[in-house]
Amino acid sequence: MERSRVAVAGASGLIGGALARSLAADGHEVVRLVRRAPSGPGEVWWDPERGQVDASGLAGCDAVVNLAGAGVGDRRWTAAYKDRIRRSRVLGTTALAGALARLEPRPRVFVSGSAIGYYGETGARAVDESAPPGKGFLPALCVEWEAAAAPAREAGVRTVFPRTGLVVARGGGAWSRLFPLFRAGLGGRLGDGRQYWSFIALYDEVAAIRHLMDRDDLSGPFNLTAPQPLTNREITAAMGRVLRRPAPFAVPAPVLRAVLGEMAGDVLGSARVLPARLLESGFRFTFPEIEEAIRAA
Repeated sequence: MERSRVAVAGASGLIGGALARSLAADGHEVVRLVRRAPSGPGEVWWDPERGQVDASGLAGCDAVVNLAGAGVGDRRWTAAYKDRIRRSRVLGTTALAGALARLEPRPRVFVSGSAIGYYGETGARAVDESAPPGKGFLPALCVEWEAAAAPAREAGVRTVFPRTGLVVARGGGAWSRLFPLFRAGLGGRLGDGRQYWSFIALYDEVAAIRHLMDRDDLSGPFNLTAPQPLTNREITAAMGRVLRRPAPFAVPAPVLRAVLGEMAGDVLGSARVLPARLLESGFRFTFPEIEEAIRAA
């Protein structure tokens, strides 16, 4: 992509921050959407949960990337927090998509975040982008989240949905909690360990998003997961090998359910998700194997 102006919502988060740094390092102008008063021309005000955005600040953007949303794993899933998770994604996406539809000229592309939670529980069955949504809170959320981008798509803005898996990174997400446990020798499988975790290295996550931004022939959903999902038991063993720590412990499923509540279903659930469309588009992973991804983190 030639030097361009890119707006990023969620730039304070793990993926959004890494993407913003990558774009800026390559000479692109990055505009960050912020909830406070902007401190300069590189920031644009918005309030995702109220569905408001300063559309004038998006003028001249070649691409808009929305990775904002309350953390799914940050708190126990009370009814109030589930509503916050939903509102932060759906209302924010609705506001951005509407603003882009009204711009003239409009951006070339709208990258509207999603997640492999779309597929729900798949067990050992592998799924790709052709699979229907699953059942439960996360699949319903992802369906509504993606549908909220309709105004931009209907206005002719190329719209892409990166359905992100579990990001292997030190600075956030599930792995930021796993690394300290394993370094302390307290790591181990969760439940019976047979559930599939569809992971992706943070480096590949950012590279894949940029790939989707750059390719004008790509639209719709793309699974951002490494080519070979592994079970929690296999990932636990890899963590032990890379960090040179034994992984003797196991957290029983009833304990996880007692501690995490409904969110335990996401930890114990199995999602074997394949990046079929991403591979077909010519994308090549730098860290396709779990040990490589862990070392990179």
